[in-house]
Parts: sequence; C-alpha cells; structure tokens
Amino acid sequence: MDVPRIYGSMVFNNMTMEQRLPDVTYKELKRCIEYNMSLSREVANSIATCMKDWAVEKGATHFTHWFQPMTGITAEKHDSFITPLGNGTTLMEFSGKELIKGEPDASSFPSGGLRATFEARGYTAWDPTSYAFIKENVLYIPSVFYSYSGEVLDTKTPLMRSMEVMSNACLRILKLFGTVEANKVITTVGPEQEYFLIDREMWKKRKDLRYTGRTLFGAKPPKGQEMETHYFGSIRERVKEYMADLDAELWKLGIPVKTEHNEVAPGQHELAPLYDNTNIATEQNQLTMELMQKTAERHGLMCLLHEKPFEGVNGSGKHNNWSIATDTGHNLLDPGKSPAENAQFLLFLCAVIKAVDDHQDLLRRSVASAGNDHRLGANEAPPAIISIFLGDELTAILKAIEEGEEYIGAGESSIELGVKVLASFNRDTTDRNRTSPFAFTGNKFEFRMLGSAQSIAGPNIVLNTIVADVLEQFADELEGARQQGGDFDEALRALVMRVIRDNRRILFNGNNYDEAWVAEAASRGLLNLATAADALPYFVKDKNIELFTRHGIFTEHEMRSRSDIRLETYAKTINIEAETMLEMIRKDIVPAAYTYLKRLSETGLSLRAFDSTLPCDGLQDIVSQLCSQVEALERRAVTLNDELQDVLTISDPTACALACKDRVLPAMEAAREMADELEYGIGEKYWPYPTYGDLLYGV
Repeated sequence: MDVPRIYGSMVFNNMTMEQRLPDVTYKELKRCIEYNMSLSREVANSIATCMKDWAVEKGATHFTHWFQPMTGITAEKHDSFITPLGNGTTLMEFSGKELIKGEPDASSFPSGGLRATFEARGYTAWDPTSYAFIKENVLYIPSVFYSYSGEVLDTKTPLMRSMEVMSNACLRILKLFGTVEANKVITTVGPEQEYFLIDREMWKKRKDLRYTGRTLFGAKPPKGQEMETHYFGSIRERVKEYMADLDAELWKLGIPVKTEHNEVAPGQHELAPLYDNTNIATEQNQLTMELMQKTAERHGLMCLLHEKPFEGVNGSGKHNNWSIATDTGHNLLDPGKSPAENAQFLLFLCAVIKAVDDHQDLLRRSVASAGNDHRLGANEAPPAIISIFLGDELTAILKAIEEGEEYIGAGESSIELGVKVLASFNRDTTDRNRTSPFAFTGNKFEFRMLGSAQSIAGPNIVLNTIVADVLEQFADELEGARQQGGDFDEALRALVMRVIRDNRRILFNGNNYDEAWVAEAASRGLLNLATAADALPYFVKDKNIELFTRHGIFTEHEMRSRSDIRLETYAKTINIEAETMLEMIRKDIVPAAYTYLKRLSETGLSLRAFDSTLPCDGLQDIVSQLCSQVEALERRAVTLNDELQDVLTISDPTACALACKDRVLPAMEAAREMADELEYGIGEKYWPYPTYGDLLYGV
C-alpha cells in the first residue's frame, strides 16, 4: 500500500485547494477562516466550481451537507450535480448557494420541543473550517444544522462556539504573560476508540445484539479474560486483514489513525489517531465509527461499539485526550523541563483543576447514557465519581506552592534492566493511573469516562466552556491587579495558592476502585452520580444554564430541549432492551427449555420402559430443577412487563428515566439471572442463541 499517495486523496484539503482554487479565491478563503468572516457570493461560487470539478474527477455524482443532529450520529441527504438542459443532455453543476446552504427536513430529528412536526423547515450551513471529502461517490460538505427560527439543532455549532470562547479566554491570559505571537488558541483531541469484533453470522442469530447492540442474556463461558493473554497479543489474521482495510479507508479521508492493538477482553480491540483540532477530530471520530462498522461487514464481521456488549468482561470506552495549543504550535499544558518554575503552565493547570472541581456535574452528565452505566466502575473504566490524577511530581509541586515552600524535585532516575546489551533509560516522573476519570498524562488530560459509541462533541463542549469560564475569571482578577498598580507576580502567586487550597478535594492519585475512596469522596463533598438517570437532570441546574447562556453556547430553551432529549433517549433505550428481552424469553428461551424438557422426559420414559429398575432419580432432579427455573423465568417476565407498562405511562422525562432505573432495570436483571441459569442447564444444541464462548472466540 502506497500510504503517502493515498493519504488524504479523497479530501479537498489545504494542499488541494491551493492547487485548484484561483489565487485570489484561496487567499480570501484563508482570510475569512482566520478572521471569522463571511464569504462573498463570488468567492463561494468559485470554490463550489473548483470543488465540484475535483469531486467529479474522483467519481462523485452527488453532494450532501453532512451534519450532526442530536441523535449522536451523523445525517446526510444526497443531491446530484446534474442540471438537465432540456435536449436530452445534462451538465454537472454546483453553485456557491448550494455549497453554503442546504435545506433538510428538521421535523423528524430530535428537537426536545424546539420544533413541532408541522414546523418542518431546517437549514444546513457549510463550515469552511472543516475540509470537504468524498466517500462512496458522494461529496460530503461538513455543515451545521439549525431551525427556521434559528435554534441550534446540532452538536457542531455549540462545539465551535465553545472553541471560540476558549480561544478568546486563553488569549487574554497569554497577553498577560507577554505571549503576543499567538493569534488563536485551539483545543486538540485524540480519541482512543475501543470496539469488539464478532462473526456476522452469529450476530444475525442474536436478537439482542441486532436490536440493542448488547447481549441481554449470556452465561459466563469457561474462559473469559482471566488469563490476560489477549491484551497486546498477536492479532488474528482475519482481524489483521480487517484493520488493514480500515486503515486504507481512513487514510484516504486524511484521518491519522496511528495505533491499533488487541484490548483486554477476547474479541476486543483499540484504534487510536493522532491529535487534531477538536472540531475536526470530532468529525473524524464520527467517520471512523461509521467506517469501522461498514468495513467489518465486508469481512463477514460485526463491529460492536456498545459500551458493554458482554457481561463479565471489559467494556469499551473512548479516551478523550484533550489539550490546549496556540496557532504557533505551543502546547499550553506542556509543563516543560521545570514545571515548578513555569508560571504560565501552572496557571492553565489550575484553571483545569478549578473547572473540573466546580463542574463535576456537567462532566459526569456529558458521558451519561444507559449503555455507559453498565461499563463505568470496573475493568479499567473509571467510576462515576469525578476526580483528577496529577501524579507525584505535579502533586508535590502544588503542595509546595500551597505551603509557600520551595519545591525540590527528586531529580531524574534511570531504570537499569540488568542486561548489559539493553540500554538504561530515564524513569518518568510519574506513573499512570488507569482507574482515574480525568488524568494528566504528560502534556494533556485524558478524560476516560466516555463510552465507545458516543460522539465526543458533548464532553468537549463542556471541557472547553468550563475551562474558558475559569480562565476568564483568572484574567479578570489578574488584569484588575495590574490596572490597580499591583505586583503581577504576587497576584499570580496568590491566585494559584488559593485555587490549590480551595480545589484540592478534586485531586486523587490513589485507586479509584477502592471502596474506601467512595467514603472519602463523600467526605470531601464530591458528587457520586452513579447512573445516567441521576446525572442527566443536572444539565439544567440554574448555575449551568447561567454558565452556557452567558458564554453564548446555548440558549436556555436549547439546554432544556437537550436535557429532555437525553432523558427520553435513556428511557427509550431501556424500553427497547426490555421489549427485546421479553420477546427473547417468550419466543425463544422458554420454548427451547420446554423442547429440551420434553426430550429429557421422553428419555426417562424410554429408560423406564426398557428397564423399570434403572435408577433415574438424577434425571428427575434435572427435570424438576429446569421446570422450576422456567416457571421462575416466566414469573419474572410477567413482573418485567408489568413494570415496563406502568413506567411507560409516566410523561415527565426525569421521572420516567428514574423509574426506568429503579424499576425496569432491576426487573431486567432478575430475568437475566434466571435465563443465564437456564443456559447452564440446557443442552447446547437446544439453546436458541450463540453462546458467549461462540461470540468471544468465534473470530
């Protein structure tokens, strides 16, 4: 594979634009992006013509405004380039108007009350900061999505707003430090993507996987991940071929996938890209998830992105590696060689610490979903309690600053491997903590709570906004001190010391899985929002509405609509799972159990007929036990159905979500427990579904 040749070959990127656009058009586009200006109609027409010519040369016949509605996935409506001439011929045309604006139907997307069904008009608008690309002979134009009355109906617009707010806040701080070369600050993200691969034919035989993305039943196999041999193990040939095919598809779209390996659980893998602008990285991750699933089907596989497709083994997350950088390439979260003396770094570090402490609820809510509830708290997934891991060196530096003492570092130490031919190397100043929800990892923070299936837009909107808000508070205070003739260094020192003192409760370098941490976190006053139903309502707390509306990220109406959408999605997810579970019990599991019981009974009767003195007590015990289990499962199914039907009558989204958590989920767990017991007792060829052993070891 000629990677340099194919990389970005299907992207209308900066290099392609510079080659194809007229010089004056290219310069005007760059100027508009740099200074947040609107394009003129003439410039838009010129770009559209060149973009269309390039796309047609690549085989494209259609174009689409590609946007991110509040469904968690992307949306697209394809229009062809053709313009019939009336004489049986046609031209391939694409105007600046078509490039800049589209008009999809907005009534059938989630709006949380922002739009009624009869209010159908919605608009898409081209985002010129994100490159157009070609996929499956369609020109994709990254766009925002909003309603006829101007309400934001997507996740891209608020993300871009949060990045602008973040840039402005950072520039104020940099100006105080005399950093004048930066014109813009961006946040960057590198999302590590975990996933499972299973055989497609087996997937077809599991209603739960087809309808819900996870297994609702499944007895523990004799071997799970106990031997820990899969992690970083040799990649199977079938999986390796899939990964190579996926790499090629992603590289064509300029998605810089770098790392791939086996994850902890059997059948689980990970893919990780290099870092990019958060807006771009968000779109690329959406594309990555889509292509992971499409590519898997071509290989006779299914890619599972659910956070917990299998009980008893690792779930799948998406580690959001977040940092801050200037347009000149300086990472503002890089501590340098002497972090204790790097005042600018320490101020940005303190801003993140204070933001996370002040807004634990928003961060927890940003990753809340029915699927992620099954994952958080074990098997390398952090618990629901938000805390920050800084490592020994930074923690010691902050402690010294708080106590007004000079920090004396431990100095570099090397690791000697005891074999002369192997080189010694310097030990890092801090270890990693895989149980921490929010860990500093050298020059970035790794937000580890995201579920594998979710868009990274929401968590990064929150991160950008809360950190920008704190940076603005810092800038107000430090600018005020300077204007009043105070000593800047002294004001800075006092500010950093106060933040360390007031927000130290959020710092924790220990084992987040330890039960003692739950009690300690409570004593510190940290939130423990154990489930999505607990966390989701926090979005519309008064302080959070004030925060987002003050910075222009959302209106209050938009926030309340998003809250209702997330709560309704949570309840709908559990409803679908419960309905699927009931169908599987009634139509598959119970009939299979009775078929097996019939076979056992017939065997017992045949043995008695052959020789009435043969001992059949053991067989009778098995039949008796299975009959009791089937009867118990049927009773539990009735209870589940009764709870579900009652909960569905609750109209308030918050009350319905809480009822799903408190009533429907326990009834589902009880039904699963009994069905899994039945699976152990029923002959394998009678069980109606591929087992966990089949699924996890079938590729």
